[in-house]
Amino acid sequence: MNHILFINILLAILIVFFERRNPSVTWAWLMILFFVPILGFLLYLFLGQDLRKKKLFALKEEEDQIERMVHRQEEILSQKDIELDYPNIKECKDIIYLHLVGHNALYTQKNNVQIFNNGNDKFKKMIKDIKKAKKFIHIEYYIIRNDWLGRKIVELLTQKAREGVEVKLLYDGMGCIWLPKNFFKSLIEAGGQTSCFFPPFLPYINLRVNYRNHRKLCIIDGQISYVGGINIGTKYLGLSKKMGFWRDTHLRICGSAVDNLELRFLLDWRFSTKGSKIIEKKYFPDKNINGNTGIQIVSSGPDSKWSSIRNGFLKMISLAKEKIYIHTPYLIPDDSLLEALKIASLSGVDVRIIIPNKPDHMFVYWASLSYVGELLQAGIKCYTYEKGFMHSKMVLVDDFVSTIGTANFDIRSFKMNFEVNAFIYDKSTNIRLQKQFIRDLEDSKEITLEIYKDRSFGVKFKESVSRLLSPML
Repeated sequence: MNHILFINILLAILIVFFERRNPSVTWAWLMILFFVPILGFLLYLFLGQDLRKKKLFALKEEEDQIERMVHRQEEILSQKDIELDYPNIKECKDIIYLHLVGHNALYTQKNNVQIFNNGNDKFKKMIKDIKKAKKFIHIEYYIIRNDWLGRKIVELLTQKAREGVEVKLLYDGMGCIWLPKNFFKSLIEAGGQTSCFFPPFLPYINLRVNYRNHRKLCIIDGQISYVGGINIGTKYLGLSKKMGFWRDTHLRICGSAVDNLELRFLLDWRFSTKGSKIIEKKYFPDKNINGNTGIQIVSSGPDSKWSSIRNGFLKMISLAKEKIYIHTPYLIPDDSLLEALKIASLSGVDVRIIIPNKPDHMFVYWASLSYVGELLQAGIKCYTYEKGFMHSKMVLVDDFVSTIGTANFDIRSFKMNFEVNAFIYDKSTNIRLQKQFIRDLEDSKEITLEIYKDRSFGVKFKESVSRLLSPML
């Protein structure tokens, strides 16, 4: 026991004096180490290590090429007569500039976007696109389940590999931890390539469990791409008895933004496989798209200097004049985002948030509910989705900008997960998202202050404990 106490004291010194974490995270860890020392030591071993300090992500992007493009767009944005073709460019300019200069996220204009609100529609289209692939298929997913849908996708990829199509599949070591070892055997034998992002060093034991590649990407022939919240499995088709209908949002993007999603995949692939050269012309073919949707692809993770997606959320909220609509399965904002939402509402902006009415992760669910009270007091309207499970990740501000992708509205997505979001600058697309949000409200129940205050002691206790742990969830 004395050894455990000594180790915990060392960990406490490490956390307080060397890692310079957010104070709320520091206090959460210190309390766990103090009150449950043995469990606290094990939790810190798995969840507490700060990979930013370990510099594990020395991804040397082809910076010369990327920075030349960034500087070129920066010059365009600095001109008085803006050349980017979007009626609301004045409202969006600050957000575009933030992502361009701060996060090397190139702005692309010529895109077509298709929105999927459930897994059935998404997979029907994605499977058709995969079947038509001629040159390459690059897939990156947090979760691939060993069910008929997961096996069908792998079988289809195997067939395409046999046809001579280049297939690269990247999966997360934690999200796919229960997959059998031979799950991708047929794909590999057919010539496909697979790689595990942060693989466990022992079966079912992963010391990097706290850092997850939460991205969900599919790029086909450099012409078609998919990004959003839907993983691969029948659960995400709404076939789970426990969760029911699975409400989610996923995008199919054709156009210039495909190159930026392809670059994101190649960077992740290179890190996971310890490869070298990644930018090859064959992965970035010419596009022939008549679309006019402006998009920036923004990534964030433990390898990022800035919390890019979180900063984008914050900037969007600060620019809102009329409305802010949010879907999120997990509502655990940091202090800045929480205050920004409250200030927006108190300034007359219509702020509405839809969260699930049931948990898929218990502590996260109760922690999310603990924030609702503060939001309600500021005049923000909060709803629980009653039709099934709300897994969509969307932020919509007025009609001029929205963002959809893999990032939840929580600290884990902002700080610890590898995420990717599309920031969309297109009025017609955003009006479609607004109409769908209104339809979702019809399937939701408003949480009033009266309902919230009427919570039982047991519920309040669960919320309080979960709120205390929220910096680590």
